[in-house]
Amino acid sequence: MEKAPHLPTYAAAHAASLADSSAFWAGQARQLHWFRPPPEPVLSQEETTGFYRWFRGGQLNTAYLCLDYHVAHGRGEQTALIYDSPVTSTVRRYSYRELLDLTARFAGGLRGLGVAQGDRVIIYMPNMPEAVVAMLACARLGAVHSVVFGGFAPHELAVRIDDARPQVIVCASAGMEFDRPIPYKPLVDAAIAQATYQPAHVVVLQREFVTAELQPGRDLDFRELLQADPVEAVPLDATDPLYILYTSGTTGKPKGVVRDHGGHAVALKYSMSAIYGLRPGETIFTGSDIGWAVGHTYIVYGPLLHGCTSVLFEGKPVRTPDAGTFWRLVADHKVSIVSTAPTAIRAIKKEDPNGLLARQYDLSTLRYLFLAGERCDPATYHWAEQVLGVPVVDHWWQTESGWPMAASLVGLAEMPPARAGSAGHPVPGYDVQILDEAGLPVPANTTGLVAVKLPLPPGGLATLWQDDARCQRSYFATFPGYYLAGDGGYRDEEGYVFIMGRIDDVMNVAGHRLSTGQMEELLAAHPAVAECAVLGIADELRGQRPVGLVVLKDGQTIAEDTLERELVQTIRAKIGAVACFRQVLIVKRLPKTRSGKILRKTMRQLADGDAFAVPSTIDDPLILDEIRERLVGRGIGIAFETPPQFLPGGEGL
Repeated sequence: MEKAPHLPTYAAAHAASLADSSAFWAGQARQLHWFRPPPEPVLSQEETTGFYRWFRGGQLNTAYLCLDYHVAHGRGEQTALIYDSPVTSTVRRYSYRELLDLTARFAGGLRGLGVAQGDRVIIYMPNMPEAVVAMLACARLGAVHSVVFGGFAPHELAVRIDDARPQVIVCASAGMEFDRPIPYKPLVDAAIAQATYQPAHVVVLQREFVTAELQPGRDLDFRELLQADPVEAVPLDATDPLYILYTSGTTGKPKGVVRDHGGHAVALKYSMSAIYGLRPGETIFTGSDIGWAVGHTYIVYGPLLHGCTSVLFEGKPVRTPDAGTFWRLVADHKVSIVSTAPTAIRAIKKEDPNGLLARQYDLSTLRYLFLAGERCDPATYHWAEQVLGVPVVDHWWQTESGWPMAASLVGLAEMPPARAGSAGHPVPGYDVQILDEAGLPVPANTTGLVAVKLPLPPGGLATLWQDDARCQRSYFATFPGYYLAGDGGYRDEEGYVFIMGRIDDVMNVAGHRLSTGQMEELLAAHPAVAECAVLGIADELRGQRPVGLVVLKDGQTIAEDTLERELVQTIRAKIGAVACFRQVLIVKRLPKTRSGKILRKTMRQLADGDAFAVPSTIDDPLILDEIRERLVGRGIGIAFETPPQFLPGGEGL
C-alpha cells in the first residue's frame, strides 16, 4: 500500500517519542474520546514504588471507546466481529451496534451478581463471541478480567483463582479440539475444588455439543445474564486496571501482568495505524487465542478501538479442515492484515510444503503477514513471502509490553524494510538497547541482554497483581533505569534488532510461555528421581519443546520408558497438553558449575547445535560429551560429524 505523503517518517516519529515522550504521547491521546482529558505532562512517577504512570487524572472507558463511540459516530451497522468456527461449522457477523447491546446487557447481568468496579472476573473460554462480550462487559463496569487459556489444567486455573480472587468465573461448557469436544466445566469444578479462594458464581455458556451440569445456587446460564437491562460505561481513571494476564515465571508461580485503561488504549490505537497500516473499516485476522496477549491486543481491543473489523477464529491452522484454512479466511472476509505465530506458518508449511492450497483462494486484499510470539526462522519467513506474495513482517513483543517493541512499521513513511531473522527497528516510545552483564551498551553485532530504557511507553505493564516488589525485582532491579526483557539479542550496524531467545528458564512452546522450573519441580517429585533439568530445545514446528533429563536415586532400577510414561502423564495432568512434554532421558549426572548451578543453557545450546562457551566454572567438561551422546542416541540432539564449536572462556548468555 502506498503511504500517504502526510505520514511522519519512522526516524522522526521515533526521535520525537524519545526526545519528549510526554508531549509525543499527549498528542496520540488526543485521538481518543476522554470523559476527562488527562492534564499535561501526561507522564508521572509514583513516589512509593518509582513506577511510571501515564495519563494520571484522565478518565475514559475502554469498552466505550471500542463500542459506544463508534455507534455514536456512524459505524453502528459496520461489522465489528466475524466469528468463523470451522470446528462447529459456524460463521456469524456482529455489527458494532449488536456487540454493544450484548456487552451492555451482559455487564448488567454481572452487576446483578454483585460485580463492581475493581472486582475480578476470570474468563475460561475458547475463541468465541461470548468471550469477547465478557471481556468488554468487565471493562464497561471497571471490573478486572483475567482470561485463562482453555488448555490449562485445573491446577493452573486454581493457582490463578487464588491469586486473582475472582467474584465470578465465566466459562464455556466445552471447547473443540479439531473434531473432538473438550468439556471445560469439569476442569473449572476441579480447579475450584483445589483452590483456597471460592468464587461466588460460575457463569456457563452452554454449547450445543456438550451440556454442563450446573450447581444450584452457584452456577448460572450465560444467556440468563443477557436478559438483564443494559448498563452504561463507567468513567474510569486512566490508571485503573483493565485486565490481569498471567505469564510464566522462572519459579513456576505465574506473574499477573496488570494493564491499565488509559495507556493501553492510547498505545493500541496508535499501533493499529503506525505499525499495521490499517484504516478504520478494514479487516484484520489475528490467528491467536484470547488467552494470550496477542489475542487480547489484536483480536479484541486494538481492532475495535480503531473501528476495524476483527476475525475471531475458532480452529487450528491445519486440519480444520486443512492447511488452507487461514487463506480461506482471507478470501472469505477480505482480510487486509494477517497476524499469527511462526508456529502456525510452520504447521501449514509442513502439510502444504509447496503452498498449493494458497493458490485456491483470492488473496488480493492481503497486504502484509505479521509474525509474533517467537523468533521466525528465515526459512519460514521466505516460504511465507513466496507463497503469499506479500511482505512478511516479524515483530517482537511480550505479555509484559502488551504491544510490539520492535517492528517494521508499515504505516510510517521511510521505514527500513523488513529483514528475515530480524524483528525490525524499535517502535516509537521504546529505547531498545543491548547491554552486557555490567549493564553497559555493547557494540553493534555483539550479543547481549535486551533492555529498554525507562520510561516504558504507554501500554506496558503497570505492575504485577498485588506484588509491586516482585515486579521491581523481576524487571527493573537488574539494571536500574531499564526494563530487562529477559531475551538475548543484538543490533546490527543499521539498527535492526535481532532477538535470539530467552536468557532465563522460561521457554516458548508454540507461543505459550512455560516455566522449566515448574516442570522440574513436578519431575523431582517422582520417587525415583534424584535431580533433573528441563531443556527447551529447538523444534521446527513449535519453536521450542521441553525435554527432561533426570538422574535416578541410588538403587532405583526403573526402566526409562516406564519413567518417561509416568512423568509425561504428571506434566499433562498438572500443566496440560499445551506443554508438549513427551521425552525423558535418564542420565548419570548433570553438568554443573562448581557452585552447583546446573548448566541448562549450555545443554540446550549443545542439543540445538549452537556455538557456545564452556563455562570456566564447570566442574567436569566431560559431562557435556556424555549428555550429547544421550541426546543424539534418542534422536534429540544434533549428530555432529565434528565436535560442536566450543568458544573459549565465560558463560556467555
